[in-house]
Amino acid sequence: MSPIPVAETIASLMPRARQELAELVAFRSVADFSQFPRSESEAAANWVADALRAEGFQDVALLDTPDGTQSVYGYLPGPQGAPTVLLYAHYDVQPPLDDAAWISPAFELTERDGRWYGRGAADCKGGFIMHLLALRALKADGGVPVGVKVIVEGSEEQGTGGLQQYAEAHPELLAADTIVIGDAGNFRLGLPTVTATLRGMTLVKVKIDTLAGNLHSGMFGGVAPDALAALIRLLDSLRAADGSTTVDGLDSDAVWEGLQYPEADFRADAKVLDGVGLIGEGTIADRLWARPAVTVLGIDCPSVSGATPSVHASAGALISLRVPPGVDTTEAIKLLQAHLVAHTPWQARLELEVVGQGQPFQADTSSPAYASMAAAMEVAYPGEEMQVSGMGGSIPLCNTLTSLYPDAEMLLIGLSEPEAQIHAVNESVSPQELERLAVAEALFLVNYARSKRA
Repeated sequence: MSPIPVAETIASLMPRARQELAELVAFRSVADFSQFPRSESEAAANWVADALRAEGFQDVALLDTPDGTQSVYGYLPGPQGAPTVLLYAHYDVQPPLDDAAWISPAFELTERDGRWYGRGAADCKGGFIMHLLALRALKADGGVPVGVKVIVEGSEEQGTGGLQQYAEAHPELLAADTIVIGDAGNFRLGLPTVTATLRGMTLVKVKIDTLAGNLHSGMFGGVAPDALAALIRLLDSLRAADGSTTVDGLDSDAVWEGLQYPEADFRADAKVLDGVGLIGEGTIADRLWARPAVTVLGIDCPSVSGATPSVHASAGALISLRVPPGVDTTEAIKLLQAHLVAHTPWQARLELEVVGQGQPFQADTSSPAYASMAAAMEVAYPGEEMQVSGMGGSIPLCNTLTSLYPDAEMLLIGLSEPEAQIHAVNESVSPQELERLAVAEALFLVNYARSKRA
């Protein structure tokens, strides 16, 4: 099987890929049903299931997972004796945030300046389209040389663990020789990259109560304990003066030894305003890939508009803690909770609720699957060698799959390079990146099948 027909076939399929991605992006499949209708996610799941059936997948099923969402599964048998590869993506997306800040509608795929814009275009509806492109090219050029299982998750962005729990209850379902997670991204547009580490994560809700009800700030302010002020002090305890994360007992000095991230590139990718400093110390790679990071995701308090002169009786926040590889998330949660208890001022009443968690991940980069992917990426990206990087984000399913299938090799690739601006307004995908990664995935499947026959 020559790489030339595969690449030519995928190039010819790109108009169809754009249309399909537009259809999939149009579903407002945010798995927070307090914000978006459940029917939008269910429609997206059915679209994915129909796409798998159209490609000849067997046993296609919508899996009702314990968190109340649906994941989509399908199986495509391979030649006798061929290895099985599991391909992963997710169809749920982050909320669009500020609709007014989108240059074009968030749920309408729009081409602009050579990119396709829309929520989920890169993270991770585009990842599912990438899988379809690779499989279609192989079918057109002699057939898919491995058995393929596809699983498309419905609640990855919520961190509620539905698919992990389902997989643990049905351990035979996703068993494979190699797993390709299509939810990562190249370190730089046009630089082929596999992600070898992920930080784990937890979400903790914090609520502080100090009074039976709000009080007049003129009559009681200065003596009555203000819950919002207590919350601000508590949240501030999670950072050192330089912005480094400080959770009592949690190591924050680890060093990243691999691919480095130049500060100028990071500032440009993150769109840091001129003159504003970065937080923390150590290299950018240390801080992003090897160390913990606390982020305050939201605060429950009155908005400035309509605020009254009150001492507040209650205040709350949602805190994210990213947990570096080598640290157990369960232990990190215990340390975070103990820190919050110890640093709550004025004997205020504190309530804590863990609402999501996932373990960090570290891959074995010496495995045969990595060699197969490196060879494939060298063809798909002429003149470029495959790079191995970390990622500061979390994919909790990776550790579940590693635990269930300890002999399976795992690779993380995808479309979420820096220009994609995933989770932000104006998310987009590079169609050139989609095309090249689909070529790489198709050639990887060929290379991997050959390596298992050797």
